[in-house]
Formats: sequence, structure tokens, C-alpha cells
Amino acid sequence: MRTIKTPHGITLNYQDEGNKKSPVVILIMGLGAQMTVWPDSLYYGLVNNGFRVIRFDNRDSGLSTHLDHYPSPSLVKSWLSKRLPIQSRTPYLLDDMANDVLALMSALKIKKAHFVGASMGGMIAQLIAAQHKKKVLSLTAIMSSSSLPRLSAKSIGVFIKLAKLKPKTPSHDEAINYNIKLNQLIGSPAYPQTEAVLRLHATQIVERSNNPNGYKRQLIAMAASKDRQHLIRKIKTPTLVIHGSHDVVINVAEGKKTAMLIKKAKLKIVPGMGHNFAPELMPKMTKWLTKHIKKAQRKYSKKKLKNHIGITKFKIKK
Repeated sequence: MRTIKTPHGITLNYQDEGNKKSPVVILIMGLGAQMTVWPDSLYYGLVNNGFRVIRFDNRDSGLSTHLDHYPSPSLVKSWLSKRLPIQSRTPYLLDDMANDVLALMSALKIKKAHFVGASMGGMIAQLIAAQHKKKVLSLTAIMSSSSLPRLSAKSIGVFIKLAKLKPKTPSHDEAINYNIKLNQLIGSPAYPQTEAVLRLHATQIVERSNNPNGYKRQLIAMAASKDRQHLIRKIKTPTLVIHGSHDVVINVAEGKKTAMLIKKAKLKIVPGMGHNFAPELMPKMTKWLTKHIKKAQRKYSKKKLKNHIGITKFKIKK
């Protein structure tokens, strides 16, 4: 694994695989999740399909910078500050996390890339696609939304259950058990995973890094960030939206809304998929992403060639 340091002093831990001359795909992970949550089958599947693929730990997750010098975040104060004249210090916003991605691109001398974002990562990718159009060749938003998701009765129930399951002490075993329960609650009902598989996955995550306050700071960044719907309407890049029919964290209606807001966006609703990457779905998802990215790359190459021919003709005429 390698690291870069952003102009704002954030160290980002990343993985960069594939031919350096191949089209670049940047994977942006979601709330509180480390880059290793991107399944290896998906990650290396894209590499084997001819792409240079980069995944990284967002600030406050994994092996990237943990901003522990900030006071312990209060979700209640953050929520109230948007509704009442109460001051609440927000450590950072989604825009700052988007700038981290741009800093990573700059450090690796990448001018343009295809962006794939999951959940909160999809929100960050949307911001980049809307505000830095020349850097984005294609956009894929997986189980994400175009604004702070509305809480349904089902999602409120999930959050209440998660609050009850929250570890009372920051112990290794309790963190693992919490991760297991979390994935059982938000996972894909049509593709359940055994507790043994979930335990192995949770153990790997916790032993790599455990940063519950970082999760809270990222959640506050989501809650405090401005609504993106007006920006998203400006996105013209080829866009694919993938959403599970049984997502209890971000309702499938949010995926439909995102696809509706972005001109010519394609929507794929996956029956039985929840808010996770079910192993059984990864071959299909890899295929969808490959097709979408290659089509966008061909479109860009054709446009680039056309512009080059136009410039050459202009010079000859002169």
C-alpha cells in the first residue's frame, strides 16, 4: 500500500493496480468503510478487464489520517444546528473529501478518470462530476443518493437497532460483533452471508483499523453538507446508477431520483440487493461497470480524435 499527502495535510492510503497507460478508474468508498470493503473480485476484475484501478481510504477511515484532534463529534448538535440557531463545529464537509480525491489525482498525475462511488462515496463522486467536469470521464453511483436521504420507517428501525447494538467499550471483540450485526441488518436479503464469513470479514476490518469517531465525523460531514440536487442536474458525463431493491439504509427511491436528475443516466435496480456488496452479484456488477466505462472511454477517444483532426485541418489551412 502507498500514501500521498494532500495540500491540507491529510495522508491518504491507496492501492494502484493495472497498466499505468490504461484508462483510470477511481473507487470511492462509503461511510465509515475502508477501501478493503471494495470486494477483491470486483477490484481485480476491473484490473483484469484492462483498467488501471485505484482504491483508497477516505480521511478518517482505514490507514488514512484520523482527525482525532477534533472534539468528540455530537450528531445531535450537528442535526440541531441545521434547524435552530445553535453553533456546531463541523470538522469537514463532503466537499473537503472530494478535494482529497482531486489531490490524489494530482499526486498521481492523473488528469481524467472514471469515478465509481458507493453510498457516501457516490455523493463525493457526484460533487466531482458536477464541479470538475473535465476530470470525469464517467460516473457510477452505487447505493447512493443525490441529497441527504429521507428516513423511512424501515431505515429508522435499522438505526434504532444499531444504536442498541453499539459497543459499550471500544474492545476488539465488541467491535467485531458490532460489525457482524451491522452487516446482518443492512445486507442483501436475497444473498445472505453466514456468520462465519461475516466474522472473518469483520475481524480483518477491525484488525486493520477501528475508528468509531471517524465514522461519526464522516456522518456529520454528510449531514452538514448542502443539498446537491441543483448541482447534479449539471452533470453531463455518462452516468450509471446501481441500487438494490431492498436497501434499508438508502431507499431505492433515492437511486431512481438520482438517475432522473442526471441527463441520460442509466438505472439498474438489483432485486434482493441491500446496502452491501453481495459476493454473488460481483461478476454481474463487474460486467456492468466494464461495459459502462469502456463505452464512455470510446466516446472520449472519439471526441479527442475529432478535435485533433479539426486542429490539424485548421493548421494546414493556415
